[in-house]
Amino acid sequence: MKTQFLERLNEKVLLGDGAIGTFLYEKGIDLGTNTDLLNLSDPDLVYSVHEEYIRAGSELIETNTFGANRYKLHRIGQAHRVAEINRKGAELASRAAGTDIFVAGSVGPTGIKFPLEGEEVDNSTVEEIFREQMTALLEGGIQVFMLETFTYLDELIICIKTAGKLADYIPVVAQMTYPARGRTAVGNDALLCAEKSLEAGASVVGTNCGRGVRAMLSAIDRLSVLKERVPLSAFPNAGIPEVVEHRMVYSTPPAYMADKLSEMVKQGVRLLGGCCGTTPSHIHAFRERLHLKRPRSVSVISGTRQTVSAEEPREKFKGKGGLLESFVPGRVPVLVELDPPSHLDLSRIISGAMALSAAGADAITLAENPLAVLRSDNLSLAHMLKKEIGIQTVLHLTCRDRNVLGLQTQITGAYHLGLEAILAVTGDPATSSDQPGVSGVFDVNSLGLVRMIDQFNRGFNFAGSPMGRKTNFSIGVAFSYRPKNPDLQIRRLERKAAQGAHFVMTQPLFDRSAVEEMADKTKHLGLLIFPGIFPLISARNADFLHNEVPGISIPGEIRKKLWRYDKVADQKKAALEITGRLVEDISKIVDGYYIISPLNKWDVAELFVRQIREAGWTGSGLADKFAVSSGSGDSVREGTQLING
Repeated sequence: MKTQFLERLNEKVLLGDGAIGTFLYEKGIDLGTNTDLLNLSDPDLVYSVHEEYIRAGSELIETNTFGANRYKLHRIGQAHRVAEINRKGAELASRAAGTDIFVAGSVGPTGIKFPLEGEEVDNSTVEEIFREQMTALLEGGIQVFMLETFTYLDELIICIKTAGKLADYIPVVAQMTYPARGRTAVGNDALLCAEKSLEAGASVVGTNCGRGVRAMLSAIDRLSVLKERVPLSAFPNAGIPEVVEHRMVYSTPPAYMADKLSEMVKQGVRLLGGCCGTTPSHIHAFRERLHLKRPRSVSVISGTRQTVSAEEPREKFKGKGGLLESFVPGRVPVLVELDPPSHLDLSRIISGAMALSAAGADAITLAENPLAVLRSDNLSLAHMLKKEIGIQTVLHLTCRDRNVLGLQTQITGAYHLGLEAILAVTGDPATSSDQPGVSGVFDVNSLGLVRMIDQFNRGFNFAGSPMGRKTNFSIGVAFSYRPKNPDLQIRRLERKAAQGAHFVMTQPLFDRSAVEEMADKTKHLGLLIFPGIFPLISARNADFLHNEVPGISIPGEIRKKLWRYDKVADQKKAALEITGRLVEDISKIVDGYYIISPLNKWDVAELFVRQIREAGWTGSGLADKFAVSSGSGDSVREGTQLING
């Protein structure tokens, strides 16, 4: 079997399948359901998933057993069913595959953290966990071991060696996850991991999951030096996920993924497919784009979030918060976003904030671990910028990283440090993190967090207990305006306004008509709305944002225009001209601007801050209704008054 599989890879690119979990959720399985148990409780459903992938063009399908090991199943009281679940999973896939499709036994990490510490778990324990699962897969008839989504190299090596001891005639595909720059979340280089995997007995090395196809290209680039020695594999996610109405949504389109996979094939990838977010439609697109022949005999057939109700009557916070009250009357407000650095050197971001302040920015907004990637603490940085530069800051606060207790502690910290604006966001899913073992909290979502901050503005904590003082936060919320279907997001924005939101920062918009439509459809809310302005810097940058970043949609005519230029410098010049025209075109209708620094290049954002200030635009004038020109007043003083408990 090993010879047959490797010979096939030498002859042609082999197309695998896509995500099983994602497709099961599309078919109505509740998010959070243990999909491995469906092998026993709903085998027909699992079988139908395999069938649809084969019809789409898969020449290798994986068993529905990724997490079916003793350690993970123990958490749900099903550890005694390891053999039964894996054997049945292999049998279902084998029955669907017939004689022309390879069946790969899917084996994921145990869930044990490495390096191993203490005496309860050692290498032999981990080996036994893998041995139990793999034995059952072999009994069910698998022909390939697919070891996938590993973060820890030590664990992968144990798994590879266990497979070799059990059945050295079965080929082993060893895949790790490399979130960024061709490194694992714990910092191991992709090439090192591949070489160690080959030494341990892997037949194919590669990568799956991760943070989209562009990030995966970095890993494949590192691995490409091995392409003459060993076949490579690549199974990317369909971009970075976002949660929409309690569903995990992946936005990268199949055609874009197929184009990037064709680049990977040139670098030596011989086995390819999809991971999280991919479905049979992706596999079909991959097959068409790469001109892969259909298998011979296959026929063609055309975390529960808690939301907090605000129905009970309550005294409304009378002010609009310190940020909105600080705006200068007679000029349009400008917010500029900077991401805290992914290291400890803050000198560059402080220099950038100083330059932006001098150019006329009203506030710096500071994201909190955007896309679940680790960055320096935004609370301490916000305090430094306000203290050293005197500029207002907007602190992003995510529900992902803290429970209700931690969120309230952060709010009190922001108050004590003199901050006056918080952007309440749910947060990107922890699955896209660059750190090992990260899980999301989500005690509340953004709606509940708005309510929480409003409670503090009225002098009470989330439980309704008096806090002795009232805070004076301007409460901001995020808004993704989608012109083709805006009603759902507008309804959510209406609920946020009812909970106490004061201003809105939108996802990037790239044409005047979208901004005008958004302004018209949201004017009844009485909120200050800052449309996101994202200066593009190259055609490749535009393609990446459009295809791989949730919530961003760049018009096709803009992307085509940038690709007309061969040189990146010319693309950047054209892109900045497009942004400059947009900034001017919407100058009379916007309540304010929210400028996002591309790749944290604050000097690019500075160009547009200066453009706005030199032009003297006043915008819609709505911000003037909230401003307190002296910088203090009754509503400001209310923020520090003592209240009786």
